[in-house]
Amino acid sequence: MTRFTGTKLSCGEGGFGACVVLLSKYDPVREKVEDFTVSSCLTLLSSVNGCSITTTEGLGNITDGFHPIHKRISGFHASQCGFCTPGMCMSLFSALVNAEKTPAQNLRPGFSKLTESEAEKAISGNLCRCTGYRPIADACKSFAADVDMEDLGLNSFWKKGDSESVKLCNLPSYDPGNEICTFPEFLKIKIKSKILRDLKGKCWYNPASVEEIEHLMESIESENGTSVKLVVGNTSTGYYKEVDHYNHYINLRYIPELSTITSDATGIEIGAAVTISDAIQALEEGANNGPSSTGNLVFSKISDHMKKVASEFIRNSASLGGNLVMAQRKQFPSDIATILLAAGSSLIILSGSKRIKVTLEEFLSSPPCNTKTVILSIRIPSWASMNIFSSQSGSGLMFETYRAAPRPLGNTLAYLNAAFLAEVSLSKVSGCSILERLQLAFGAYGTKHAIRVRKVEEFLIGRSLSKDVLLYAINILRATIIPDEGTSSPAYRSSLAVSFLFDFLHPLTEVSTAILNDGLEFHPVGQPTKKAGVENQAFGEAVYVDDIPSPKDCLHGAMIYLPKGGKNVGGMTKFDTDPLFADGLAEFAGQMLGFVVADTQKHADMAADSAVVEYDTENLEPPILSVEDAVSRSSFFEVPPFLSPKQVGDFSKGMSDANHRIISAEIKLGSQYFFYMETQTALAVPDEDNCMVVYSSTQAPENTQIAIAKCLGLPEHNVRVITRRVGGGFGGKNLKSMAVATACAVAAHKLRRPVRAYLNRKIDMIMAGGRHPMKIIYSVGFKSDGKITALHLDILINAGAFLDISPIIPDNMVGSLKKYDWGALSFDINICKTNLSGKTAMRARDMCRDPLFVRLAISSRFHQRVEEIRQFNICNKWIKRGISRVPIFYEVKVRLTPGKVSILNDGSVVVEVGGIELGQGLWTKVKQMAAFALSPIECDGSRDLLERVRVIQTDTLSLVQGGFTAGSTTSESSCEAVRLCCAALVERLIALKETLPEKMGPVSWDTLIVQTHLQSVNLSASTFYVPDFSSMRYLNYGAAVNEVEIDLLTGATSILQTDIVYDCGQSLNPAVDLGQIEGAFVQGVGFFMMDEYLTNSEGLVVSDGTRNYKIPTIDTIPRQFNVEMLNTGHHKKRVLSSKASGEPPVLMAASVHCATRAAIKEARKQVLSWSGSVSGSDASSYSSIKHFFIYKMFYLSIKRRKKRTYIFVQFPSGSSPHQEFAPVVRIINEFLMMLSQILIQPLENMSDILFVHLIRINYLLIKCFSKYHHNYPYVIGYP
Repeated sequence: MTRFTGTKLSCGEGGFGACVVLLSKYDPVREKVEDFTVSSCLTLLSSVNGCSITTTEGLGNITDGFHPIHKRISGFHASQCGFCTPGMCMSLFSALVNAEKTPAQNLRPGFSKLTESEAEKAISGNLCRCTGYRPIADACKSFAADVDMEDLGLNSFWKKGDSESVKLCNLPSYDPGNEICTFPEFLKIKIKSKILRDLKGKCWYNPASVEEIEHLMESIESENGTSVKLVVGNTSTGYYKEVDHYNHYINLRYIPELSTITSDATGIEIGAAVTISDAIQALEEGANNGPSSTGNLVFSKISDHMKKVASEFIRNSASLGGNLVMAQRKQFPSDIATILLAAGSSLIILSGSKRIKVTLEEFLSSPPCNTKTVILSIRIPSWASMNIFSSQSGSGLMFETYRAAPRPLGNTLAYLNAAFLAEVSLSKVSGCSILERLQLAFGAYGTKHAIRVRKVEEFLIGRSLSKDVLLYAINILRATIIPDEGTSSPAYRSSLAVSFLFDFLHPLTEVSTAILNDGLEFHPVGQPTKKAGVENQAFGEAVYVDDIPSPKDCLHGAMIYLPKGGKNVGGMTKFDTDPLFADGLAEFAGQMLGFVVADTQKHADMAADSAVVEYDTENLEPPILSVEDAVSRSSFFEVPPFLSPKQVGDFSKGMSDANHRIISAEIKLGSQYFFYMETQTALAVPDEDNCMVVYSSTQAPENTQIAIAKCLGLPEHNVRVITRRVGGGFGGKNLKSMAVATACAVAAHKLRRPVRAYLNRKIDMIMAGGRHPMKIIYSVGFKSDGKITALHLDILINAGAFLDISPIIPDNMVGSLKKYDWGALSFDINICKTNLSGKTAMRARDMCRDPLFVRLAISSRFHQRVEEIRQFNICNKWIKRGISRVPIFYEVKVRLTPGKVSILNDGSVVVEVGGIELGQGLWTKVKQMAAFALSPIECDGSRDLLERVRVIQTDTLSLVQGGFTAGSTTSESSCEAVRLCCAALVERLIALKETLPEKMGPVSWDTLIVQTHLQSVNLSASTFYVPDFSSMRYLNYGAAVNEVEIDLLTGATSILQTDIVYDCGQSLNPAVDLGQIEGAFVQGVGFFMMDEYLTNSEGLVVSDGTRNYKIPTIDTIPRQFNVEMLNTGHHKKRVLSSKASGEPPVLMAASVHCATRAAIKEARKQVLSWSGSVSGSDASSYSSIKHFFIYKMFYLSIKRRKKRTYIFVQFPSGSSPHQEFAPVVRIINEFLMMLSQILIQPLENMSDILFVHLIRINYLLIKCFSKYHHNYPYVIGYP
């Protein structure tokens, strides 16, 4: 461990960006230094020999001065928990450094050559769960030469209304010519030094030629028990989680033949060790310098697609050849293999001592290659013989690439990718387009490797392209693209293949349609003061638990978990505490079985992974995984009567008063993982007199102290839990953090040595529990005018194996619902016990459900935009937009909180509070409150105390009864506790001040404090704030309007605009509260639109890393994000009239979900408009029917939590009616009615069942229509 703590480990997969550093290396051939970001968690130490590494500490610090990046991150309020901030700083710094190397002119002094778009994309691979990205984007864009200062958000540099010149003057200056890090001269010489390094029996080789590789392979092969790994960037380790068992590493990066890029008129040849980033640059240069516009097209499209692969700091390390080897050897779902396959690429391969040229298709379809097979180069041919296709000429070359993925950019694999190349000519006879050449490649859809769909190509080549021909080709394609068994969302992936091919060739069959363009009263409280300690977070000095240096003889621990569940107990179960380790019975897959310690964290993790768990599964029933299973086996937890909510009104009467009724409808809501940046971690150090000091990343130090004391059999005063700051919590480090801290303490107590543990991301995700899944069945009655008269809810809450905080959820849910006038509200709530990890509190715990029941019309040009969207949807066939508005109110409970304020000899102030700084700005608000509450002394300097106040870490022996930090109100409770302490101190100070002789004149703060010490006045005050019962609860109000756009062919969704109005009361700090609102909203977007926390058939979490659990990134947040905070009137029973901001805004993200549904509804209306009415069987009802034709089957997926399927038969508009269709229409109606009970119900295995039924329907309809017309109808399915 180094003394530098800025670089963080968050996932070990290269998926977060918290570990990003700048790597600089000297290229002796080109005699230039290359600077680029890398993911340090995947970069092998030997691979950086001869390189220079710059971390965020190298940019600036508190002693030498902060870098403008640090200052702007701070001033734009762009850091909350701070765990991701150093990585963000380094990604931005790299973009700034490399922008200055471009030939572009910098026309705006004091700014970078970056554009706004480039500045934003600089952090596209970095994840943040706190901020919502908007303030980070503002900090990045502030460096861009084309930025409009008016577009930058709330900051501490200028005030609203300041002129452009004032803003430029106050913005921390940036000098592009100031070189922060220069490459050491001695490293330029050392690059030519010894090429072999021997590290503890493991050998690292840097061969300088292909011949040396052959020699090394031969010599290593003669050794027994050796294993070899060929490496360039080692990024595959992040995906495959390889255990480090290799004896020999051969570094291919410095072999000239493998690192060279050459181009000529026939194409570009790229060495296999060339990084993806360098390949992108070469292709862009080839596009710009190519001999024709056609070459520009192919190279440009490939480079554009490559920019969507992984993140920049992975592309900077990963090699082109390595990507293809993973695709061939390990069935990696590669985008690059697919797009190069469509372009007709070929490879030069070294096999043994032979060089072989093969096509990429031959390479991918051959048996998996071994370590003796090395790709030397990849050749991408130039397609310069034809012009680019144009609709005017009707001929030319077409090339396009496609991918559909959970996120547009960043670390995310595609559901399916594709690339198509076609040479098109125009038939002089028919005037139709003819496909002279066609290369169709598909990959990543659940097959071994990317493939060419030869049958489709053979069918289409040489044909005049019409709708009939295209749609027949689609049927062939659908029969070809069949995902392997076990692939997730197989029907969706197959439909994407159809969508992509249709999108590529459809323009050749018809003319395109038009597209529309798209307060000083409590000073300094209430001011947008920048967050306390944010510069320390930015430059890496902020210390988190894992940054604490390991004490002497420290051991490292890792969890052993159960890969399978076991014990199933039906019947009512009363509350009991969670066991630390599983006993003889396994409650759920993922349960902690043991804790192993070793000399390093890596060795501890390896030991835990090697553990073998044996089970006795005799007479074992299947695990209870769902609420349906729990109901069938009567497996419930008992809720204490005092926590059971009360019914409202008479439900039977309300239903009888209704004009309309919905007897039964269903909502299903899945779980969500916290995805805090810092995983669960703790350090336990044995102390004298049988004491234990534990440093824990927890939201509940007091509960952790109690748990450790009980497990060790010690009095609580022998256990001291210290928490300085937490790298994100969101509820997940409340009770769940206790297990890690307690396990470390138990091991430390037994071994009498310090023990620490830092869970890897996989184990953390398996053990976390997450948000409670729910199933809600409701009945509702309402009047003709929409007024609801009665609502009944049957709510099933999946609590997992242990109760945790589940008993309080029913009251929380119903408490919010009761604020609405339902007429009558009744409910039946059951907390289900299942064989899953115990679910726990999460931000806006299980109250994300209210907005699904209610809508509200608000401003933001809503009605005008509804009409604009209607017009847009009319003009656009394959892109639809939707808009929705949602109101929220959220009841919070103010917490009991201790506080302590002490004034030291020099007048500085130390504050202790029970709350934990999680990134929510608690310390900042507390500092402001202390400065405000001491200001009534009215002496010189008493109104400028903010910078003299320090909030210190939480210590359970220094400040007792700290409770836990949750529920959004800990900040205001802590502030009130501090205000009460300060009030006591002010009373003492004023009394002393009044006794001072008048001859002393005006008394300064420092003088007053000196006098108090001389007269032995107690300058330390503590209190325990207990809110008045009448003010313990209050409501937060807000509303949101969201406009979204969906691609009907892929289901890809973009949030175009978000407008939020939120009632913050009298905000204690607008900058902090704004960040909380935005961050909570974006986390809600993740819940409603992206996050999928999945388990397997045993109940074990399989969404266990960044590769398969996707949270929002900067490219998925709203394109326009407007937030207005309403500073409502004074309220004497609230803390300075303030309100909470941390959790309620999560609910407003439901409007994104609703807007997406609205867009899909428009798509369905479009389909129905094509088909006309199908309500009757009389042929006269179908006067517009002329013929039927096959159309595309496509699926639109908002969130695959609730699967519901509908089918339609397409009836395109035509001319005269045809009486012969009448019996056919009857057959269709009868057939659809027969299947309605199957298809309209939610399907557990939609992908298989739906596909079978659609084929059967299609077959019968084709059979029916074959006697009437040569064209066939088709069924469209929607999940």
